[in-house]
Amino acid sequence: MEFVGRTDSLALLAAARERARAGHPQRVLVEGPAGIGKTALVRRFLRDDTHVLYGAGEEAESELAFGVLEQLLGRHGSGPENGTGTGNGHGAGAGGRRWADAHAAGAALLEALDEAQGAGGAPASDARAAHGPDTRRTSAPDTQRNSAPDAPGLSAPGTSAPDAPGLSAPGTSAPDTPARNTPDTPAPYTPVALVLDDAQWADHLSLQALTFAVRRLRADRVLVLVVVRDAEDPRLAEGLRRLFTADDAVRVRLDGLGPAELAELGGGMGVRGLTAQAAARLYAHTAGNPLHVKALLEQEGAGLLEALGEPGVTPPAPKSFTALVLAKLAACSPAADALVCAAAVLGTHCTPADAWEVAGADLLDEERRAADVLTALEEAVHTGLLTESPGDPLIRFPHPLVHAAVYHQLGPSRRAALHLSAARTVRDQAHRLRHRALAAAGPDPELAAELAALGRKFAAEGAWANAAGQLTAAARLGPEPAAYEQYTLEAVECALLAGDVPDMGEVAQRIAQFTPGGWRSYLLGRLSLFDLDRAEALLADAWHRCDPAAEPVLGARIAGQFAALHGSMSHGAEMAEWADLAIRLAPDDTATDMIRVLRLSGLAMSGRAPQTLAALAPLPDPALATPAQLEELLGRGTLREWTGDLTGAVRDLGGVFGACHGRAASFRVVAATALASAEYRAGRWDDAIVHTDLALSLAADTDQPHIALYCRMLAAQVHAVRGAFAKAQAHARVARVYAAGGHVNPALWAALAEAHLARAQGRPEEVLTALGPLLALAPRGDLEEPGTVPWADLLAEAWAALGDEKRAVQALAPYEVLATQRGHHGALLVAARARGTLEAARGDTVAAERAFRSGLKHAAHVEAPFDRALLHLAYGGFLRRAGRRNRAGEQLRTARDLLVRLDAPPDLGRCERELAACGLGPAGAAPEREPRTRGAALLTPQELAVARLVSSGLTNRQVARELVISVKTVEYHLGRIFPKLGVDSRTRLTAVLAADGPES
Repeated sequence: MEFVGRTDSLALLAAARERARAGHPQRVLVEGPAGIGKTALVRRFLRDDTHVLYGAGEEAESELAFGVLEQLLGRHGSGPENGTGTGNGHGAGAGGRRWADAHAAGAALLEALDEAQGAGGAPASDARAAHGPDTRRTSAPDTQRNSAPDAPGLSAPGTSAPDAPGLSAPGTSAPDTPARNTPDTPAPYTPVALVLDDAQWADHLSLQALTFAVRRLRADRVLVLVVVRDAEDPRLAEGLRRLFTADDAVRVRLDGLGPAELAELGGGMGVRGLTAQAAARLYAHTAGNPLHVKALLEQEGAGLLEALGEPGVTPPAPKSFTALVLAKLAACSPAADALVCAAAVLGTHCTPADAWEVAGADLLDEERRAADVLTALEEAVHTGLLTESPGDPLIRFPHPLVHAAVYHQLGPSRRAALHLSAARTVRDQAHRLRHRALAAAGPDPELAAELAALGRKFAAEGAWANAAGQLTAAARLGPEPAAYEQYTLEAVECALLAGDVPDMGEVAQRIAQFTPGGWRSYLLGRLSLFDLDRAEALLADAWHRCDPAAEPVLGARIAGQFAALHGSMSHGAEMAEWADLAIRLAPDDTATDMIRVLRLSGLAMSGRAPQTLAALAPLPDPALATPAQLEELLGRGTLREWTGDLTGAVRDLGGVFGACHGRAASFRVVAATALASAEYRAGRWDDAIVHTDLALSLAADTDQPHIALYCRMLAAQVHAVRGAFAKAQAHARVARVYAAGGHVNPALWAALAEAHLARAQGRPEEVLTALGPLLALAPRGDLEEPGTVPWADLLAEAWAALGDEKRAVQALAPYEVLATQRGHHGALLVAARARGTLEAARGDTVAAERAFRSGLKHAAHVEAPFDRALLHLAYGGFLRRAGRRNRAGEQLRTARDLLVRLDAPPDLGRCERELAACGLGPAGAAPEREPRTRGAALLTPQELAVARLVSSGLTNRQVARELVISVKTVEYHLGRIFPKLGVDSRTRLTAVLAADGPES
């Protein structure tokens, strides 16, 4: 029958689709109570669309890692196939694609959306450089036929009225579900629809992955619809809720159908004669809920009219939905009943062959010989308990509630027998173990050990979410408390590493009740890193209880956390020592994703950076590196930055960042931040902005903003030198919030963020206010090591500007000594600038001249353009005040050239005022800035990042992966870049950027 009502809602959805068609991705939230018609509305809306990615939450599978994401990806997803051959829901997280975390999975979803839009990955010709071919295949359920309702058995609770799944009228076929993802060739500019149904039952990691992907849609023809009963349901990921309840999202709230629409619904079901008065009574009786109305109409038929026509008679209540589904099941033949029940055990969808094989355990020999799978399937489809579509290899339940009703009616014995049959049928080890676990009647030490072994195997591969699921199942089957606690501790650790522990306080309280032991203390220490004293005490207790020789894996984990703990306190030597011990105990099983980075950084912080670099073995190209080698490349790039080899640092760190897409989010945040830091020092500030933004986005998506505080400082620093003071202040403010805890590193980053902002604004008093706490912190850590965290020069210059030369000397002298001992040219340059400024303030022009000249000698060995620019600016200002205007002009012009190329308005303004005071430029009027009117200067940071990667020879798809954006966003940026630069090909784009020089 035809769809009923919901005109306004359909109009909202249609408008959103048109905006998506124009390249403005849309977020739509469809919400309303069970049975109100949410699913039917979406299916009606998408009935003519052929480019749909569909997934639905299932209450029984809400703990399966990435279960819903597997449905959304269908055949598009990257990664190994799960090997079951069924594609059923149990394959989702049990043993299918193994992503490091939700962000890696979200990146895979982003690529699938690119593919669904027809984004090409091959190099485009010059004529099509901006907009690659639009001919890639996409996934599409057969939505023309998929009109199943929001609830089992209801065609469109409240919105449509096809025969309901599980409640179909005899002689009609039940509607299909929009879950079949099949390749297709999209028509030009057809938007792709991504539907997440019953989001309240989706697994947490899939919700995080979806959030990650949706946040990165910029110019994509994508319409994302999330269907949920209540937007405030606590089971929804908070990030997803914010996205879909924001002001720019579309919200469609469904209520019951009105009396006239109920009359139309009844007519479509064959119940004629529903008068306006009767329809009004039916509305009052059911609140217009289509689920209740359809159930009542099917249950009572024409007899309902009599009850509605008698004002003194209370109309009957509809039977429970489960009862109606089970009545349908009871009417099936033994073969159809067995097929439906077997399918329920396999999940919300499976292949007919697998379901029939599992059903063999439920049929007598003569029953099986007398039936066949197609006949049984036809009967199940006819009754509305299953659906199938031509070309779709899978059979499905029309709604999760139909599946739940069938599965939960199975008695314990029958359910266990079917799960054991499923364990013999499926081909993936994780799936087999899961079915065996569901068949277990009680503790099973052998099965628990198998589950734990598989979980530990996943953990060794970095598949933390899969590992957590296996270990949690093992804990349930543990025969004694000791086994339960051990498996639970390991499961919690894996969930932590997967970013899937929403309430760490609750978990810590639960673990605290366990029997004291090394694993318990270790994990409590890991959960307490925000309380450094408590964390140190717990880790010390764990180490005391552990015998590293007998338990090297636990020993390595404790040592790794000690390394991280000392790193958070800037204790370089201790960090390196503990990291080295962790690597020696269990090099591939430390559960610390950056253990080698911690070791190398600790050695550098304790003054051994050159020796550490020299001792590193040759490393391969990042694209060919093992996980351990990638960590060492990250460490090497960081040390190269600290020692002043900025070209090598950017090369190493850029390669690491491009190769780390499969690593945990924490690793990618550190890699992006390290790259941004090297880019900042190298004067590639646009790139630094792009990578700080990316790192902060990744940290926010993983609900771990604390891992990106150094990145906050960098972002504040680069925005400050660019003159974007409001943005810099916002980043500094966030860092200050975390500094309130009193930890060394957050306090350090907050202080530096505020100090760099104050310096750029020319406010020395605020520089002192910001940096004052570092004087107390410095003795507690390696904060003065040259090349790592420069701040002594800022403090000395601020004291000098305020006339306190004594304190300026106290701040600067220790740094000068260390810089001289290390022979660090970059550190000696900034120290010489600060010394020159200090001596000039004292009035010792000879000493000031000597200091500035010393800085110039070191500048010949320093790549950092901003440090060189500030030296020339300070020296030029000193010479101008000394009356040596010609020499001052030379220094100031050099500074100006560097500052123009960097686009550093605050310091450029100072430089131009100095030049004007020398008579070399008009005060109050900016001279020509011709370098900033060319090429890169015309582009935004994001456009420049895209342009550079394209000019390096990467395809649009490779650029998208590098920047973790969609291919359509890359094409959108190129469409703006080409006209801005006046080019019409990738070749000419490369030429324009090359003409700007290496810093463009």
